[in-house]
Formats: sequence, C-alpha cells, structure tokens
Amino acid sequence: MAAEVAEQPTVLARLLAEGAAPAREVASILAGRSPRFVLLAARGTSDHAALYAKYLVEVLLGLPAGLASPSTMTAYGVRPDLRDVLVISVSQSGTSPDLVEYTEVARSCGATTLAVTNAPGSALAETAELHIDVQAGVERAVAATKTYSAELLALWQVIDALRGGDGSAAEGVPSRASQLVGRRHEVAELASRYRFADRMVVTGRGFSYPTAREAALKLMETSYVAAHAFSGADLLHGPLAMIDEERPVVAVVPDGVGATAMAPVVERLASRGADLLVLGGQQTREWGTARFTLPPAPEELAPVTDIVPLQWLALEMSLARGFDPDRPRGLSKVTETW
Repeated sequence: MAAEVAEQPTVLARLLAEGAAPAREVASILAGRSPRFVLLAARGTSDHAALYAKYLVEVLLGLPAGLASPSTMTAYGVRPDLRDVLVISVSQSGTSPDLVEYTEVARSCGATTLAVTNAPGSALAETAELHIDVQAGVERAVAATKTYSAELLALWQVIDALRGGDGSAAEGVPSRASQLVGRRHEVAELASRYRFADRMVVTGRGFSYPTAREAALKLMETSYVAAHAFSGADLLHGPLAMIDEERPVVAVVPDGVGATAMAPVVERLASRGADLLVLGGQQTREWGTARFTLPPAPEELAPVTDIVPLQWLALEMSLARGFDPDRPRGLSKVTETW
C-alpha cells in the first residue's frame, strides 16, 4: 500500500500525458449525443469516484446527475427508458457482475454507456459502448489508492473536455501529489494521536465530500475503525448529537466554496469540544485541534490529491495498531456483487 500511495504522482502524470486524447475523443462523441441526464454506477471506492463525478457534472456541465442503484435492474428487473441518458460505470477491475449487467441493460434501454476502469480488457470495458482506461497499472494492495486518484483525474479529463476545456487546469496535479506523498512523516505524527480511537467521523462539503467518504472507507478497511462519513450539512441534521471530546472528527476543507459552507459546521463541532483534525487551506488556518495544511488547488481538482494524506493516515494508523494494511482481514482485491 505504501508503494502504491507513493506511485501516485507518476500515475497522474502519465494519465495527463496519455489520457488527454482518449478523453477528448470520448467527449466529442458525448457532445454529439447531448445527454439530458447522467447516471453513475459503481461500488466501494469507485462509488466515491462516481460521487466526485456527480459534482463535476452538475457544477461544470449544469446537467442533473445521480448515483444509480444497480439492483433496480439486476434484482428487480426494471427496464427504464434511458434514451438521452449517459450512464457512466466506474470500476477498477471491471469485473463485478452487477455493474456489468447494469451497463448491459442500460445500453439496451437506450443509454449511452461509458466505462471507466483500470482494465481495458475487462467485461465491463467490453460491455460499454465507450471506455476510458485510467492507466494506473497493477494495484496489489487490497486497499485501493492509486486507482482511486486515477479514476478521479480520468473522470475530470472527460468532463473538462466535454465543457470545452483544454485540460490545462490539471497541470499542477502531479506536483501537488508529490508534495503530499513526501509529507508522510507529518501524517505519522497525527496518526499516533488516534492510535487508540475506535470511532471516528470524517466530514466535508461539496467536492470534498467524496474525499471524506473515501477516507472513512480506508480507515475502516485498514485500521478497523468504525469511521462514519457525513457531508457537513448532514452532520448537523442529527449525527452532531453523538459528537463529543471522545470521538475524533476529521474535516476535509480545502479552500473554496466548500470551506465557506463548512464554517458553521466547524463552529458547531468546536462548541461540542470535538477533537478536530482539519485538512485545510488558508480559509481554515485557525480551525481545529490539530491541522494538516493542504497545498493550493482548484477546488474541482483538489480531491485528486487531497486523498493522499488520508491514505497515509489510514496506513499509519493500521501499522500503529499492529495490523497489516496490505491484507485487511476478510477482504480480497476484487469483490464481486450481484
């Protein structure tokens, strides 16, 4: 896992160099179809990449987007009218039977289907009409790291091209990833603070909400912490009641609209005496019991690299607790669902 976290700057640089042309080609086809709605289908870590893409589609393209429920087609047998709908299926392995079947059925129901995978020869890639390879290379650790950040960047490349962008906004992504990879020692110090925590909350808003979701998953699967992820808004609608000084909270708040929206959330957390770790920028420099400063980034691209210190946090907490982050108990690299 450590080697694959450290590999991300290289993976992202390669994707910027080699993935731009395929992204533009796919975007050109999609523009000709003029989809009226976007559905995103995924599981696990890829589901958080899909959530990120939902924000991109709605904010950058002004199109409505939703996360699909594959079981409506695979288990309940529903056959909706999907004409003028773009279905994007995201999967590292491209092998999960429910995603393959969902994509096949969606295509038969009139949808334009796009698969985003790390496996161009997979069943999902072959089932979808269009495919984007995230080019992350073989990932051996059970906990996905480089494939996740590559999925995010690949999705951004397609959506940026679809809005008429030239991809230049992402030029600083590999450099930011490299900076964060090199700060593992800082995260290790923070991890020692939470070595004995058995419950944690991770929160963010807007583009950072998928990062919070992915961070919670990494903590659960590597350190076996009961980590709950909430959007900052949802956290105030009930779950805030469980927050006290005994439950650490990690807030992901890079500069931007999301940080402004998180301000009242952080104030409420502070009023409850929460042990608050803030990963943030200049807007949040006074927040938190503990702090990790994120490098400046366009808000729409920040999630591609902001996940790196949280991957380090999950790994370091796992090691500090005497676990093997490469082999989480009860898990395998490929999970097949129906």
